[in-house]
Amino acid sequence: MAKKTQRKKLIEKLDKIFSVYIRLREAKAEIAQCFTCGKKDHYKKLQNGHFQSRKHYSTRWDEINCQVQCASCNVFRFGEQYIFGVNLDKKYGTGTSDEIHKKSRETYKIDNYELGVLITKYEDLVKELLKV
Repeated sequence: MAKKTQRKKLIEKLDKIFSVYIRLREAKAEIAQCFTCGKKDHYKKLQNGHFQSRKHYSTRWDEINCQVQCASCNVFRFGEQYIFGVNLDKKYGTGTSDEIHKKSRETYKIDNYELGVLITKYEDLVKELLKV
């Protein structure tokens, strides 16, 4: 079996720490709420849901594109994209979901150095949020 490339490992590490950040930033006393259905649970039991798919690198680590979701909405109901978009517009202003959709279609190349910078940024942000 072939070894994972350094790039793949960096992407996995960034995905993991970014997910923790998204869930923690919305948590109060470690309890967060699903962006689409409102279910409340411990942040570790919730997920980082994406309005536009993770396959689009231009929005994969976009803090507006990513919101807390329960597994039911994120996985079993395929992200509840319509409700997600409506809620983005409510939270961030009309047209936000359209802008995220357009941004997701842009070509975006990220190198290993930039991945490392983002990993460090989100590790630091998570540390700060855990201090609270």
